Amino acid sequence: MPDEPGTWLTIYKGAGEIGGNCLELRTDGTRIVLDVGVPLIDSRGEWFDSSSLRGRSKEALLEAGILPGVPGLFQGDPRPDAILLSHAHLDHSGFLDRTQPEIPVYATEATSKMMLAGEVFANGKQIPTHRFEKLKPERPTKIGRFRATALPVDHSVAGSAALLIETGDKAILYSGDLRLHGRHPDRAERILEILNGKTIDVLLMEGTHLGSARKERVSEHDLEERISEQVRQARGLVLACFSPQHVDRLIGFIRAARAAGRTFVANAYTAFVMHLIYLQTKIPDPKVDPQVRVFYPSVFARKPSSTLHEMFRARQITLEEIRQRPSCYLMMFRPSMLDLDFQSNLPQGTTCIYSQWTGYRDRPEWQETEMSLAARGGNLVPLHTSGHILQDDLVAFVREIDPRVVIPIHTLHPDKLGDLCERVRCVDNGRPYKVE
Repeated sequence: MPDEPGTWLTIYKGAGEIGGNCLELRTDGTRIVLDVGVPLIDSRGEWFDSSSLRGRSKEALLEAGILPGVPGLFQGDPRPDAILLSHAHLDHSGFLDRTQPEIPVYATEATSKMMLAGEVFANGKQIPTHRFEKLKPERPTKIGRFRATALPVDHSVAGSAALLIETGDKAILYSGDLRLHGRHPDRAERILEILNGKTIDVLLMEGTHLGSARKERVSEHDLEERISEQVRQARGLVLACFSPQHVDRLIGFIRAARAAGRTFVANAYTAFVMHLIYLQTKIPDPKVDPQVRVFYPSVFARKPSSTLHEMFRARQITLEEIRQRPSCYLMMFRPSMLDLDFQSNLPQGTTCIYSQWTGYRDRPEWQETEMSLAARGGNLVPLHTSGHILQDDLVAFVREIDPRVVIPIHTLHPDKLGDLCERVRCVDNGRPYKVE
């Protein structure tokens, strides 16, 4: 990083790739890091094998270029003054546990809760209590020479936020991951309202869909209608596969179950997420709601008994109950349950609604699931919409903000943004950029 004064931006990971975001902002002796993500898809379009991280030291990962080389972030001095997380997805937060434990971590309360749920159920890591500093929506927080403001956005995990970073007369907006076709388009409208009259010197804009084929615009409301139609038509058990941290999708499936007169069966992971956020959302309380039951998958049930086991005991449902009346239930499902719980013997005529990125269906566990469904006269129905902003919406959003410079991030095709918008500057990983 240059020693000359001013405000400097360095993208260590995330330029010309999808995921793995890690950026640093520096001004007048203050350094802050935005996101510390695990790689997802590199510039060649190849998936990162996260299993390659197991058992490897920080030194080995730094030497291999897997950990971003931010001075002092993982080892040594000087340490950054803070880490700010835009949301809980691993490609933005997954290396947090490797960072130096003295560095405070700023995030929204919901992001902290989702990371807690991820640690308990999904091999993730929570934000340690002693490191956590809460970012309150729309409330500026002073961090050295910077002021950081979390602006809620619509993405596929609760607590997602864009980060407005200000210092002196400079303003940088980091979009994180967001979309305009979700259940909360008002959040983008609110950002534009807050920024009205403010000059954004640099907009760091996610561009996951840049350069890809034009996608059908399917909102979360549209998707809920399609899900509801499938549930109404189903004759047997309905399985639902999606991340329970995607609260808007969760709301859609719960409503679809109720509209069809079915009981929503949460697995323990889903029930825990519901418990963490039901006071702040339209999610029912899984401990008391009569239209929600909780299934304990064998992976969870075999763990030593804990407070978490007892939390949902009154609403627990067994697989035997579900098998007796399968058409009465819409049940959360993960492929591991096929062998471990259903013993590869799904109820006759089971419908599985697959509501995730289509690429996961190529994995062996999903190929096995599709074969098992077909063998029992059932089927897999893909119904999904992206958690990332579509290209047309991206262009409109950038033009409304009207930044002095827009830098694409979280995309395999950063050059494509220059074909669509003015004042685009592509910045390579590791190359400092002075905010003018």
